[in-house]
Amino acid sequence: MAMSKSETLELVSGLSLVPRLKLNLSVHRSDASVKPLDEWQLKTSLIDFFNASLSIIVPEDDIRLRKLTKPTRQDPVARGNLFIRDLGFLSSPKFQHVSDWKKMVVDMVDGVNLSLAGVKFKLSAQVPQSDDFDALSKALEEVSAFDGYSRGRKREPDTIVLRGVPSRWFAETRVSSKPSMLVTHTILSALGRIRNLDVAEDDGIGKDADEDTADIVPGLQCKIVVRFEDHREFSKALKVLCGKSLQKQGSRLKADYEVSWDKDYIFRNARSQIEEHSRPTSKDTAGSYRSESDRYQLHAPRFSENNTRSKRFKE
Repeated sequence: MAMSKSETLELVSGLSLVPRLKLNLSVHRSDASVKPLDEWQLKTSLIDFFNASLSIIVPEDDIRLRKLTKPTRQDPVARGNLFIRDLGFLSSPKFQHVSDWKKMVVDMVDGVNLSLAGVKFKLSAQVPQSDDFDALSKALEEVSAFDGYSRGRKREPDTIVLRGVPSRWFAETRVSSKPSMLVTHTILSALGRIRNLDVAEDDGIGKDADEDTADIVPGLQCKIVVRFEDHREFSKALKVLCGKSLQKQGSRLKADYEVSWDKDYIFRNARSQIEEHSRPTSKDTAGSYRSESDRYQLHAPRFSENNTRSKRFKE
């Protein structure tokens, strides 16, 4: 499944993975003015900057900013994301290292000064770790180095977490708008051999919610947790998913999902929970084992290690 970083990967069900460059933006004041930030002027200024400096057209819809309420002098007045999607030119032989081009873009944008109607601002920009495979790989190496061993084997990440994908794209057509395990398995099998899978609606709200999940719409998007056959299959899939958006044929929508990995080994812990439940315990003790892992335990057997469906499973 070798592919360049500027190449589109066709999946099934009319879905494809299209390359993008995502920048996290922060806007800070650089003068003593207290005049409110004009969001439209900021977007227009950014569009003009990319057109003049890089000959890249960035549509207004691909600049998403949120003004912060009551920021201090040290805080940014706005945060958001900017997406560059027209990356076809990177397939040219003169662009041997796409990562170098992305670094150049970040260096040009980070620290740029903007004057909006006489009010001065300074822009900060960076590529999020979830869109930087080199940064993800480094983080994974650190996790593997300190995670130790389990059952005599080195523990290495093998489970990817996807958030912010439309539920209806992973549902059975004309049957339901909710994501289907079977459809999801069929789609993601193009990325590698799957061992376990869980898919559920993503409300984007919880103890781990942050600004990056603010755009997740409850009930309309889903969270997918997929465990691959081994770390090698996991790494190949992660590389393909990193720096991409999901697109469906016939739709103008591009799903700018977030990709990460499961740091809690939920599927493996679910197996441990099963073994723990198989031991004789008192009713009082058994009642205390209920946890987040138990929820995934219920889903994990749906696709077993030989990818067969459980007879008890109903879509």
